[in-house]
Amino acid sequence: MKLLSSFFCFSPILFGLVFASTNVTADEIRVAVSGNFVGTMSALVNEFESKTEHRVTIIPGSTGKHYAQITHGAPFDLFFAADSLRPELLDSKGLVEPDSRFTYAIGKLILWGTSPKIIDSKVGIVGDDFRYLAIANPKLAPYGKAAKEVLQAKGLWDEIQGKLVRGENIAQTYQFVASGNADLGFVAYSQLLIAGEPINGSYWEVPGALYSPIEQQAVLLRDGEASKAFLDYVKSDEALEIIQSFGYGTR
Repeated sequence: MKLLSSFFCFSPILFGLVFASTNVTADEIRVAVSGNFVGTMSALVNEFESKTEHRVTIIPGSTGKHYAQITHGAPFDLFFAADSLRPELLDSKGLVEPDSRFTYAIGKLILWGTSPKIIDSKVGIVGDDFRYLAIANPKLAPYGKAAKEVLQAKGLWDEIQGKLVRGENIAQTYQFVASGNADLGFVAYSQLLIAGEPINGSYWEVPGALYSPIEQQAVLLRDGEASKAFLDYVKSDEALEIIQSFGYGTR
């Protein structure tokens, strides 16, 4: 398994140079993955590779940027988004293989801080004695959009603007909090399960009624035996158990 960092700025020319120099064979799969799902995807890929001769390269990044890259011709084989909107748009544009779109996970939003007293586990933020609150960019990241909806629902969106820091994606948002650059932030529940951070901090499991469901969908961008085999594996009972163990809901 290979893991590639996502580009901060998309350039069709740069993508062409990068992938033109890569000797791609039929059993190599390039998978664009939302930042929140990278840890889970790594576990799935490890199991898949142990059972087949196929190899998978993971390209992490925000769903919004991956969407833009795909519409400009980025040579990904599969796209695992953090929402259903972008896969639906790609489907409507005829940029995915017919009937390939499906929901692979349902995300859960968590408000997390490294201080044991900064968050009340029942009501969320305690007071306003903090410097910065991190969220993913609501325009690019579905978890950021969900965080904005929560703050709006609690009547805090306007008054908290001076304390907001926006991550490029949910992975960067998590790092803002973990590094201490932000006192607290809205992250994916799966990130906390992987890192074990709730033990050392405080967190609030945000009620689902406060934000739109984070229905994460995947699509097949390029037809191929290896890509189809991987999608079949992701839909298997074994894979669903792995996904659930990382804190996601499944259908």
